[in-house]
Amino acid sequence: MVEKSHKAGFVSIIGKPNVGKSTLMNKMVGERLSIITSKAQTTRHRIMGIISGDDFQVIYSDTPGIIKPEYELHNSMMKFVYSSLEDADVVLFVTDIYEKYDEELEAQLKKINQPLIFILNKIDQAKGTQASDKLDYWKENIKADAYLAVSALEGLNVDTIFNTIVELLPEHPAYFPKDELTDKPEKFFVEEIIREKIFLNYKKEVPYSTEVVVTEFKEDDTIIRIRAEIYVERKSQKGIIIGKGGEALKKVGIASRTELEQFFDKQIHLETFVKVAENWRKKEISLKRFGYRS
Repeated sequence: MVEKSHKAGFVSIIGKPNVGKSTLMNKMVGERLSIITSKAQTTRHRIMGIISGDDFQVIYSDTPGIIKPEYELHNSMMKFVYSSLEDADVVLFVTDIYEKYDEELEAQLKKINQPLIFILNKIDQAKGTQASDKLDYWKENIKADAYLAVSALEGLNVDTIFNTIVELLPEHPAYFPKDELTDKPEKFFVEEIIREKIFLNYKKEVPYSTEVVVTEFKEDDTIIRIRAEIYVERKSQKGIIIGKGGEALKKVGIASRTELEQFFDKQIHLETFVKVAENWRKKEISLKRFGYRS
């Protein structure tokens, strides 16, 4: 009896901020693992999403948007991007109908030696021949193994990405148990959901200055009790997060609890506290504490 071949490998999703990388991974995995907002640079970590079948296992890595670092947190975020490329078997480079080719992108793409799938996202927003014209434009500038035009938001043509990935993956046994969905612990998703609600409810620099740490996660048959600390860089930001009479923080808590109950399918008791860690994005010790450095 001939044994059926099995394909498995790591797929790194890279691109500039706000082109739809997180939306795309969530759609391909079928679960909401990465936070999504209209603001750029919301993804800070490398987040793996695993999808398995009888004869395949695809391990997607959602990564922070490629940027020029301005401080230590940005350096750590870019290290997550580069580490995902080191072990990638296939790379998905994601752009959208609005982005243009530039020397910075050229420099990043020259570092890629693995099979490359070029993804033009947000074609649901294209007018007339804009999508096909844009895809032709990128074909002239970037050499890839496949070029695909999709809408991650609408799920349009996303299945073609998966089929192309499987064709390019090497034959290999599964890296993870077939029932695993991600490499991240439950606490991580609690922190990300709360951080997403902060991005959705506050303006300007405040969301970018915040970090969330779960200090308590106790689960029984009917309820999960969670204590989370929200860190900001300045005392003035603490006041903004809390809001008048605590209303702003209460709004974040309610929105977070609602989504956490959907995520865990269980009642959630959530307590949030706001603390100050001055200039944490620029300090090595703080970045280690918050999991951005080993």
